[in-house]
Amino acid sequence: MMRKHQYIERTTSRVKTETLYHDSIVNLIYSQALENTPFLFKTLTSSRFSKFLGFLNYDMLIGSSISGVRKFADSLGVDLSESLDTPESLNTARKMFERKIRYWETRPMHLDQAVIVSPADAKILAGSFCTSSVIFIKEKFFCYEELLGKDKPRWLSAFADGDFAIFRLTPEKYHYNHSPVSGEVVDIYEIEGSFLPCNPGVVMSLAMPFSKNRRVVTILDTDVEGGTRAGLVAMIEVAALMIGDIVQCYSEERYDEPQLLTPGMFLRKGQPKSLFRPGSSTDILIFQKGKITFSADIMKNMYRPDVQTRFAEGFGRPLAETEVAVRSRIATVNERSIL
Repeated sequence: MMRKHQYIERTTSRVKTETLYHDSIVNLIYSQALENTPFLFKTLTSSRFSKFLGFLNYDMLIGSSISGVRKFADSLGVDLSESLDTPESLNTARKMFERKIRYWETRPMHLDQAVIVSPADAKILAGSFCTSSVIFIKEKFFCYEELLGKDKPRWLSAFADGDFAIFRLTPEKYHYNHSPVSGEVVDIYEIEGSFLPCNPGVVMSLAMPFSKNRRVVTILDTDVEGGTRAGLVAMIEVAALMIGDIVQCYSEERYDEPQLLTPGMFLRKGQPKSLFRPGSSTDILIFQKGKITFSADIMKNMYRPDVQTRFAEGFGRPLAETEVAVRSRIATVNERSIL
């Protein structure tokens, strides 16, 4: 019997059980394909198959009536009162998935310049690349060199022994990514890969899936005028099963005049940066060594003994996620970094 997966609701500290969409099917397909039929596994993790599944699951009408939309939203746990669009207009799963919210009202942001915020409505785990750290957990989730790109020695060197945070989005979440810091784009590039699910069971059963998936890497220099002063920060947006695209669409004000990201562009903390289209997926933030300290509640929650989680570090020690809101505090810049 598949073990359930729980997480911690940050605002209440309560333990919640996650609804894992298509859990048994996803785990069956990927375990069987991996072990017995490599050709099938390659097919199932291809861009074409992922987009096909996305069409089947997200483009069918769910009913243009307000009652049909509300019923669908309630089944997913979506709060329609946050939506910028009218409920009647959200009449397909794709439109529901790509919805805009009044984040300037519903996701308040700490104004302290030294605060680093969550890039998404997601569940977070934090860790370190430093083997002497108490949160050295990277091997279960990704290969460091593959994640940033083996042909990127500058960035591999810059982030050596640094810290990271993994933000796992689930299908019902708001799927715009927001900039976690203020800073200048110094590099942005895509790395081709598969479309593996971000289901916790699959993450644990497959070797380092986040560094195998297609992803977009953005490197931000925050040590510039108006920046967060956290050194270099890497934001990695990871595609997954049924993700058709990762659209770069930075807006300086609300969702107005979205722009493609280019080197030299300044991103303001908390503003929309990109959109996952559609499915569930993952953001990963990487910080340089000694630059930041993660929020105490997130670190404490990771090792709570009363949470049943499918994530575990070496020797089977459980790792519990904390549910965080986009633009909420997840770390603070260390004082010596600001000086």
